[in-house]
Amino acid sequence: MPLVEIVPPAFDLDLDLCYATADNVTGKAIYAADARAYLLPEAAELLDRAVALARPLGYRLKVFDAFRPSEAQWRLWNTYPSDEFVADPRRGSPHSRGAAVDLTLVDMEGRELEMGTGFDSFTPQAHHARTDISLAAQRNRAVLLGIMTAAGWDFFKNEWWHYQLFNARARFPLFSDSALTKTMMAPD
Repeated sequence: MPLVEIVPPAFDLDLDLCYATADNVTGKAIYAADARAYLLPEAAELLDRAVALARPLGYRLKVFDAFRPSEAQWRLWNTYPSDEFVADPRRGSPHSRGAAVDLTLVDMEGRELEMGTGFDSFTPQAHHARTDISLAAQRNRAVLLGIMTAAGWDFFKNEWWHYQLFNARARFPLFSDSALTKTMMAPD
């Protein structure tokens, strides 16, 4: 099954692939500097729907991660081997199926809205429905959750930034395209 590249202007959103930089939970680049975002066609369609729902509210989406090769999942797991935030690569992640996206809301000038924690903040404050974060962050998380669920996405309760297709593990195999994986991964 081919993956769809998530790239402006085809998708009216911002991209900041954090795993292509050292600005992530591992402290080093997992993806190559020129890595790109990909999703299954069904997920790409739902992402486009979410973009359309955000726009009249005065928001845009910023994508941090989408398809994640299994090798990248192993790098995350080796750094943070806890399924509270990182899927065990032996059973696979919805990301490794092209069925998940990590994102946030930005205003029309591209400034990220306050969410209470940053992306990849593997702490209890990253869980949905936290009341020990600012009211603005609670509101912004609720708006993001509303946009994404209205667009047809499921969410992961432990990460305010993570959305996935319903029943992704049961519906989709781990995506394996060695050529794509080789172009995405940063050298060890």
